[in-house]
Amino acid sequence: MILKPITSEKAVKMVDIDNTLLFQVGRKFSKEEIKKEVEETFKVKVEKVRTLLRNNKKYAYVKFAKENPAIDVATKLGMI
Repeated sequence: MILKPITSEKAVKMVDIDNTLLFQVGRKFSKEEIKKEVEETFKVKVEKVRTLLRNNKKYAYVKFAKENPAIDVATKLGMI
């Protein structure tokens, strides 16, 4: 379901400012399914998921709860 993390300059900036990671995901999956997948995969608490469709691809902005810094997950993924 989660295809890959996005490591653009804007996405890396969002890690620090908004405690948010950006992932490319499958088009068929809902916000609830994405939230559940991220929580189970990384053992963190997700506060909110926003999605974007662009160029026939779906992107998910995953905002983590304050007790789970996004920078920890980004480090595990090798983004930073």
